[in-house]
Amino acid sequence: MMSIPAFAKLQRDIRACTICAENLPLGPRPIFQISRTARILIAGQAPGSKVHASGIPFDDASGDRLRDWLGLTRETFFDANCVAILPMGFCYPGTGKSGDLPPRPECAVAWREKILSELAAVKLTLVVGQYAMAWHLGPRNNIWLKKNPWFARDVATGIAEADQIGYPIKKVLQRVRLSVLIASNLKCRIIGRNKTTS
Repeated sequence: MMSIPAFAKLQRDIRACTICAENLPLGPRPIFQISRTARILIAGQAPGSKVHASGIPFDDASGDRLRDWLGLTRETFFDANCVAILPMGFCYPGTGKSGDLPPRPECAVAWREKILSELAAVKLTLVVGQYAMAWHLGPRNNIWLKKNPWFARDVATGIAEADQIGYPIKKVLQRVRLSVLIASNLKCRIIGRNKTTS
């Protein structure tokens, strides 16, 4: 783990990042929320235009819905000591034909592993969106599931552990109608537990 000053410098470096500035319609404004004490990590996509304007992650209708599903107050959700929020792309990527563009890939390559290695207190990771799912979970088919038994074992364990730390994950699953996480197509939008290497 980095020293405390090095971790603070990492955050300053990310906030000053301009690695993909020429591809951002509103310019760079990296938006994330991290702390070494956070026990919940929300791995998302990229900020939308409203979040870009406010500079606060999930400060929009999707954030309201997510907080409602999770049963978290704004105060808890925006407390970096409780909840880390790490999008795949830190800046608003712009709009395409059918909504926002995908997260810029440069962020994940440059920063993601450095940050994740510092979030050792995280007990539950909520993976939101296809790009975050691809990064954290990789391809999920029957061959992959056989090679990665941790997924079935640890996702179920993550739900039980979340209950133990007082996190209302069963309420979340009921609200988003995910009664079974290990479905044949695995296309759920929120999945718990950190990835482990197999």
